[in-house]
Amino acid sequence: MRAAGAEPVLFGADGTDAAALAGLQVLYVTGLEAAQYVPLAAAARAAGVLVNVEDVPALCDFFSVAEVRRGDLLLTVSTGGAAPGLAGVIRRALEQMFPPVWAGRVAEVAALRQGWRAEGLPLAETARRIGAMARERCWLPSAKAD
Repeated sequence: MRAAGAEPVLFGADGTDAAALAGLQVLYVTGLEAAQYVPLAAAARAAGVLVNVEDVPALCDFFSVAEVRRGDLLLTVSTGGAAPGLAGVIRRALEQMFPPVWAGRVAEVAALRQGWRAEGLPLAETARRIGAMARERCWLPSAKAD
């Protein structure tokens, strides 16, 4: 979240600082006791703020995903809040399966696709060529042409 420019906001003991909530669109709540996060979540919702209370799926309007970014490639994993630790394990496996070199692969395919589209190549042929490229270069264990 901080990578996207989000900044932490701290609330008072009762967690219902309406002025601070009014300026938010999303609120992540962590490290509070139920006596604090329940009224904070209710106040945030009343202010039209989306809420995610750590480890309390019933109080979440959304769930965070575990993500791996490789340039324009974005891989995400979610367990719908049921098992965030498992999502982290899967994310770490994806990091190994898709090392940083994938950023260049995506950029290369994007440039080729743009050229093929400029030539008027049909989408099906473009997809076939991308699949063939992935297979020939052994990028994925079971890459199949569409």
